[in-house]
Amino acid sequence: MILHTKTIGAGEPILFLHTGLQTGETDFLEQQAYFKESYQVVVPDLRGHGQSTSDELNNFLSDSVKDVHETLEALELPRVHVVGCSLGGMVALQFARAYPAQVKSVTLSGITAEKPHDWLALHEEDVAHQQQLLQDEKMVAYMNQLHRGTNWRIFLDLAQDPDWYPFNETEDISDLEPPVFFLVGEAQTGEVASASIYQKQLPHIHVGIVPFAGHNVHLEQTEMYTRLLEHFFNSLEE
Repeated sequence: MILHTKTIGAGEPILFLHTGLQTGETDFLEQQAYFKESYQVVVPDLRGHGQSTSDELNNFLSDSVKDVHETLEALELPRVHVVGCSLGGMVALQFARAYPAQVKSVTLSGITAEKPHDWLALHEEDVAHQQQLLQDEKMVAYMNQLHRGTNWRIFLDLAQDPDWYPFNETEDISDLEPPVFFLVGEAQTGEVASASIYQKQLPHIHVGIVPFAGHNVHLEQTEMYTRLLEHFFNSLEE
């Protein structure tokens, strides 16, 4: 499917892939505002999010990769920088694998290489937190408005399966061909450990560990993340 997509600015295209239950128009806002001055910023709603209406979510990751490919083809964008966090990072990783010729670089954050030893406990905490959100009427109303036409609760249902995380896809990224930038917040010990793992796997990877940040490093340390991303892009031109 061709995703609902907003484009702003002009120049080399940057594709931002949002986190779960966000949209292209609600995530990476500071980065969009900054990079639109020198780049073409491309922000789709992933399937089942925002205005990319779909209830076919059981094969979300593989289908989303195809969606991104079809969307870039429709926009006549043959090669892009891809930036993704968390759910968007998983899609970015798989897209770079499937269509390396379309990827000038890939920047990842919010993903983990290895299953933590306390994964089941962490998963139970996440599920409990999600169930609390469903009791918040204002939050539910906001989500209904944001993801109109799609049953966004399906994502929460899928996430109740403790085996939902694609560790088989994130554990080894040595097959990635484009230049890679892996940015993590220091508070996420699993992601920090992943940075070391990925450095050993790839000769063409850059790693940034950002202080005073966690899973959503682009939101928690916006300026630092943005400057590091800009430096990465500039380094590719040298």
